[in-house]
Amino acid sequence: MRITPNFNFDGQCEEALNLYQKAFHGNITCLLRYEDAKKEDWSRELTEEQKRYIYHAELLVGEQRIMMCDNLDVDFVTSLALSLTLTFDTKEEVIQAYEVMKEGSKTIYPIQETTYSSCMVVFVDRFGFRWGLMTEN
Repeated sequence: MRITPNFNFDGQCEEALNLYQKAFHGNITCLLRYEDAKKEDWSRELTEEQKRYIYHAELLVGEQRIMMCDNLDVDFVTSLALSLTLTFDTKEEVIQAYEVMKEGSKTIYPIQETTYSSCMVVFVDRFGFRWGLMTEN
């Protein structure tokens, strides 16, 4: 059994996918648009814009797969109850990833040293997802 995070967006999936790929040196292993998928997979008419939205994408970050999509079936609601934490080897890697991600974000805990991390930062990115970037002591 494996737990795979699945991020849902409201038309911004491709932008987020490219940002996360850059920030975390990820590898996009799958990218399907709605126009590429079987029409039977959803039950509504799509606009020309929606046909270009991401139906299913996968990003490999280290050895962790993250799934992403533009979900057209539910209203998009931001929740900060769950976050993803990425653990890096060095402080410089944490800072580099945060520099890529920080535009339009809201910092919860600024870059700092803590009891359990020589460098950590917690923020909500511009898409409404909560991230923790850290090193371990």
